[in-house]
Formats: sequence, structure tokens, C-alpha cells
Amino acid sequence: MTNQSDRASAFRDLHLPGTPLVLPNAWDAVSARLVEDAGAAAVATTSAGLVWALGAPDGERVDREAAVAAVARIAGAVTVPVTADIESGYAEDAEGVAGTVRAVIAAGAVGVNIEDALYGAGSGGRLRDVAEQAERIAAAREAADAAGVPLFVNARTDTFLSGAGGVDLTLERAAAFRAAGADGIFVPGAVDPGTVKELVNGVDGPLNVMAGPGAPPVAELAALGVARISVGSGIAQAAHALVHRAARELLDRGTYGSLTDALAYGEVNALLGQPR
Repeated sequence: MTNQSDRASAFRDLHLPGTPLVLPNAWDAVSARLVEDAGAAAVATTSAGLVWALGAPDGERVDREAAVAAVARIAGAVTVPVTADIESGYAEDAEGVAGTVRAVIAAGAVGVNIEDALYGAGSGGRLRDVAEQAERIAAAREAADAAGVPLFVNARTDTFLSGAGGVDLTLERAAAFRAAGADGIFVPGAVDPGTVKELVNGVDGPLNVMAGPGAPPVAELAALGVARISVGSGIAQAAHALVHRAARELLDRGTYGSLTDALAYGEVNALLGQPR
């Protein structure tokens, strides 16, 4: 893959119902390199993990510039395609979302997640009006097309995650987002096999689900027709849990057992020393 358009086309082709793209989400350059080294066909960022690494809580608490700079470091660290979780676009309006999309393309990304959750005081876990969100997705699509990059726009709807609704509301929003130019639909919080199958059958396009402990294994989700499986902030949370356990062990007991299965210093150093 010699250029960004090639990477974008290759990334788009990886979304195959029944043979899903599996994305272990990364949050910084070293986690991205480790994900790539493990054999991932692409790297997806986790917005939560990424902003935690910047010292901020999740929920659009960092500005566009900081988030895009982190995406650029990740994209520059790997050779596989990178898709960026840009939360709800780091912008108040559709024009601002287009600006964010142009920035992440310039940073090297070939895909984005755009969610329909509202942030800020008084949002209360509500979702954006479907027409407003469709306008934001259309702006992202137009910005990518103008840049000449076939960006994969993954429209996330938090219907299940927020408890706002079930399959019917999800399919209604998915249809509007697809009509606005989204390439795929991401429904975190939906992992029940029956529900997933209804979504696969009802969504006109690739379905992305977020998996983790308690969710069906990849093979079962594949058999249901899912086209993309990611784990959100799960790996970042597991890594941070290890940091916390190791620190508590060292401080409370003065022992080092939590470090037993650590990657060798030379292994990590050599991995990051390889030319890109």
C-alpha cells in the first residue's frame, strides 16, 4: 500500500460480513505497534484510551488539536491502515466535523468513528436528533471525498449503550446515517446473539459490534454476519489495571510478582526501533 488512498481502499475491503475485521483498539504509538505486531490487519484507536493517555477523562474533554496529534503519532508508528475514533467530531456543528475529518485525514487516518451521543452540561446521555446527526455524517463524507480519500465513515449509534431504544430505533437511525453517506454502522452495547442477528439483517451495510468479557466469541459473531468487531477501551483498561496492581503490590508488599509476564525490554525496544 503505497499511499493513503490505497490504504483506505484496503481498509474498506476488510469489512466482510461473516469474515469480520477484528480490531484490538490502541491508544498510543507503542500499543499500536504491538497490535500491528500481533497480526492485526488494521489499527483502530479508542477515544477513551487515547484521551486517558493525555490525562483527560473520556467524553470530548480534549480539543481537536490534541486528539488529532495523538492520531498522527499512531498512524506514523504503523504500516497498516488506521481508523480514528473522533467521538462526536470535536465540533459544535457539521462544518466543524468536516474540519475534524480533514485534520484526521491529514494525520494519516483512513477511517473514522462518529458517534451520536451528546456531550456537555445537561446532555444526560441523550442522543443527537437524527437529522442533525445525518447532517454531521454527510459533512464528514463530503470532506473526505473532497480530499480524494475513500474514508470509511463508521456511524456509531448509542441507542443500546445509553438505553435510548432497541432494534427498531437503531435501524431507523442506521438507515438515516447510511443515506447521509456512512459506510458502516457501529452499535456498541448490542451483543445478544438474537439482537445482533436482527441488526445484521436490518442494517443495509457492514455492522460493527463492540465485544468484551461476556460477549459471544469472534467466531459466533462472525457466524451471525457481523463485519467488524472491536473492543473499545477494553485493552487499555486491562493495561491500566496491571499498572494499578503492580504499583499496589510494590508499595504494599514490596514484591514484584505482577511484573512476571512483562514483555522483555529488548523486545519492546527492538519493535519500536524497526523502520516504518
